Amino acid sequence: MLCLALAACGRAELYSKLSESQANEMVAVLQAAGIDADKKDGGETGWTISTGSGDFAKAVEVLHSQGYPREDFATLGTVFKKEGFVSSPTEERARLVYGLSQELSHTISQIDGVTQARVHLALPQSEPLADTKQPSSASVFIKYRPGTNIDAQIGKVKALVVNSIEGLSYDNVSVETFPAQPLPGAQPGAKGGVIAANLATFVIPVVLLALIFLAYPSFRRWHQRRRAVVVRRGDNA
Repeated sequence: MLCLALAACGRAELYSKLSESQANEMVAVLQAAGIDADKKDGGETGWTISTGSGDFAKAVEVLHSQGYPREDFATLGTVFKKEGFVSSPTEERARLVYGLSQELSHTISQIDGVTQARVHLALPQSEPLADTKQPSSASVFIKYRPGTNIDAQIGKVKALVVNSIEGLSYDNVSVETFPAQPLPGAQPGAKGGVIAANLATFVIPVVLLALIFLAYPSFRRWHQRRRAVVVRRGDNA
C-alpha cells in the first residue's frame, strides 16, 4: 500500500520545448478542466509542462481538443534562408507558395477562438502563350472553440487572404469551419478537488508511515510474548 501511495505522487511530463506564453496557455486550459498541471523553465530548451501520472491521458486529450501544442509555422524568411546553392525557378515558386501558406495560417490561428488554421493555395504559373489564364484560388480550414461566433469572422478572413495574394479574387476563396470538442468544464468545487487530491498524495504516505511506526511496538511486544510462550513450551517438553 505504501508503494502504491508513493507512486501516486509521480509527475508525468506532457510537453517540452515550449514558449512561456504557450506553456501558460496550456496550464490554464488544463486547470480550467480540473486537471492539476504546472510548468518548469528549462532555460534555452524552453518550458516543460507536467501533470500527475493519473491525469496524463486526460490531459493530452484536453490539450489536443483545444489545438495544443500550437504548430511552429515557417516564415518567408526561414523558407528563403540562404543555403549556399542556387534553386530552380520551380523550387523558388514552391517555396513562395509554401511560405505564404504558412504565414497566412499563422495569422489566422491568432484570431480569438481559433484553435487551428490551415491555408491551402493554388497559384498556377502564368503561361504567356496560353489562350486562357488559370485563376488562383485558396481554401481555408479553421477549427474553433465552441461558443465562438466564427461566422462573423469569415468575411475578414477571406479579405485577409485576398489582400495577401496578388491576383486572387474574393469569390475564389473558400472558408470551411469546424467546431472543436467542448472543453470538459470543471465541476463545482473542481479546484478544491484538485487541491484535495494534491494534499492526499502527500498525506496518505505520511499517514501510512505513522501507522507503521505506531503499530511496530505492539507487533514487537506480541512477537516477544509469542517467542516466550514457545520457549516455555520447549522447556516443559
